[in-house]
Amino acid sequence: MAIRHMLGSLSQIPRGEGRNYQVGAWKIAVFHTREGRVYATEASCPHKRGPLADGLVGGNQLVCPLHEWRFDLQTGKALNGTCDLRVFRITVQSDELWLELPLETQPSATAS
Repeated sequence: MAIRHMLGSLSQIPRGEGRNYQVGAWKIAVFHTREGRVYATEASCPHKRGPLADGLVGGNQLVCPLHEWRFDLQTGKALNGTCDLRVFRITVQSDELWLELPLETQPSATAS
């Protein structure tokens, strides 16, 4: 079960960039790809806690700005590292970003 949160307007995130959001105890990075897709992950890289919203986005891949680890934005799978990202369901309705978070009151150790 999950709780939905409205984050704001998709138009606030230029294509090819990411933005950070704080939702309760959760820190979430939301990415708007050049192709128009939207993804949500934990905000910090599980490797060295790099700020993922500052990373490079290409297709459905994200490159961490600190150590160039690559992740699949759909699955969170590390493509050249050993730590996967936690990903979250996000949808767009009439330009509004809707994030689904688990009912957990606190993020797990991998979410920050």
